[in-house]
Amino acid sequence: MRYRRSDAKDYAREHFRGIWAAALTPFTPDGAIDEAGLRKNFRHWADDLGIDGAFVCGKQGEFFSMSIAERKRTFEIAVEELGGQHTVMSCSDQNLDVVLELARHAKAIGSDYIVVHAPVLHFLHKQDETLFQYYKHISEEVEIGIALWSHPDSGYLMSPELCARIAELPNVVAIKYSVPRDMYTRLTRLAGDKILVSTASEGEWLDNIVELQWRLYLCSSPPYTLQTKVDRRMREYTDLAFRGEAARAKAVRDSLNPVREAFRRTRPPEKFHSHSKYWQQLLGQIGGSVRRPLLELTEAEKDAPRRAFETCGLKLDSISSSAA
Repeated sequence: MRYRRSDAKDYAREHFRGIWAAALTPFTPDGAIDEAGLRKNFRHWADDLGIDGAFVCGKQGEFFSMSIAERKRTFEIAVEELGGQHTVMSCSDQNLDVVLELARHAKAIGSDYIVVHAPVLHFLHKQDETLFQYYKHISEEVEIGIALWSHPDSGYLMSPELCARIAELPNVVAIKYSVPRDMYTRLTRLAGDKILVSTASEGEWLDNIVELQWRLYLCSSPPYTLQTKVDRRMREYTDLAFRGEAARAKAVRDSLNPVREAFRRTRPPEKFHSHSKYWQQLLGQIGGSVRRPLLELTEAEKDAPRRAFETCGLKLDSISSSAA
């Protein structure tokens, strides 16, 4: 590993930066991981889209339907294609032994970071001490830098005060904080010197760069669903904002509104993953199938995103770019 536990925060502040994408996992129709397709996506994101890193085997990656061996294999593919400095491995699981096994594997293959989401806690209504001790135990058991993740699917949200307390642990370096803006703003002010605070909302990313001085987008699918090799507007507005050119950045960001709207309004209820994968296919990426219990798009349901994609203004090649 490129740092010691005691140096994890300083290392992350220097290297855990930029646009990170939450990877979807492409599966073949018979349910296997499409390893070649996954490699192709990783290379496209890094080489063509300028994405800084990938969040591997998260909720979007369907970790909940994958075996431990499959999750480890997906970690390995990510490191082989992107390098350890550009990967954060989701080790989230209800079983703590699984979390630790995956964390140790991530470290062993050279990844720089892991993410562990707050577990579902049945029958608990006051969970702060339970959660602090949970992350403290993980922190003591592994050397690797840990990103927290709090989201509504856990059945509760970790308070900014609890997150700030956990941020005192030496190798807790970041948080994907899927909460209302006032909560992540408070955490940034409470503990922004100890933990890199981020959220998955691409729509709020620019404001958070400008107003909260964030430098890490962690993360969702917009870095590869809103961009193409010849139309890298998320990368463009991010770099403009990093340089302090907020007005120009806002104009570029706002120009993506038709793409965001086309993506949002064509997604059927209960089909987030299959819709996102079909959009990837429209972009020329490898989308692949989903695994049960998730449902595939029907042929009729593919019509709306296909028609919206054709008119949303996202440029697919140099010809359409020069004609715009």
